[in-house]
Amino acid sequence: MPARWDGTVLPDPADDATTVFEAHRPLLQGVAYRMLGRVADAEDVVQDAWLRWFAADRAEVREPRAYLVRITTRLAIDRLRQLQSRRESYVGPWLPEPLATDVLAPGQPLPDGAERAAFAETVTLAVLVVMEALSPLERAVFVLREAFGYPYAEIAAVLERSEAAVRQLAGRARRHVAEGRPRFDVDPGRQRELTERFLSAAAGGDLEALLTMLAADARLVGDGGGRAKSSLRIIESADRVARFLIGVIAMLPAGLELDFLELNGRIALLARVDGTPDSVVQLGIRDGRIETVYILRNPDKLVSLAR
Repeated sequence: MPARWDGTVLPDPADDATTVFEAHRPLLQGVAYRMLGRVADAEDVVQDAWLRWFAADRAEVREPRAYLVRITTRLAIDRLRQLQSRRESYVGPWLPEPLATDVLAPGQPLPDGAERAAFAETVTLAVLVVMEALSPLERAVFVLREAFGYPYAEIAAVLERSEAAVRQLAGRARRHVAEGRPRFDVDPGRQRELTERFLSAAAGGDLEALLTMLAADARLVGDGGGRAKSSLRIIESADRVARFLIGVIAMLPAGLELDFLELNGRIALLARVDGTPDSVVQLGIRDGRIETVYILRNPDKLVSLAR
């Protein structure tokens, strides 16, 4: 701590900068993750925001929260533009990196009731996949408005756009997400029960049992990213999905460890081999039937779960 000539201990500006930033880190991480769909990329953006915050003339910053959200959002837009060009050459279907929801905002209470439902809905795998088709600006507006409830005027200030332009971006983004978002059931108990039955039927090679659980137009979306074995295209129809799953499970290594946890606001199954995350399975359920099976095996996207 620095001291004056008379020995009085003065507050360290660096400590103050860290305290303010850490108080807002969960919010910044939430914005960046929804923008990018990857924990590692979100962490990089938040770290860049910290460096800019530390180097800024903080005495001139009247509202640190608004300032930090503005920096983080703009950095995320720049990063997203870079990532979108890379994803055009991605091997097979793309899924976002799974996020353990209970650490999304550590120590920070989430909204209650309808607000919490909207907050959680914007982080589901299904919504993040749909958001991939949005432009970076549309995605930023959607995230700030739908997940965090920012007024249009504040979003306009963040993006340096007129409020009218922001409202247009919000309308286009909302329509696109509404058209593409599956309406899945969210009851955790029902999700876990059906996931357990699904796993038991697949492991036992029970084709008939699987077919009774799958919707007729069920889809399987697998993401190996060219780094792990996975379907290179989306598999459609209950029969094809069921037969693919039975074939895959028959080839799984011995000693597989299975755990249930909440990822992206939904119950999921995490499979580990020798303690290392191997795959994540999550089901999209509607009216008691499985409409979508998500299987993520790209090891680059499982690193955060190992932590």
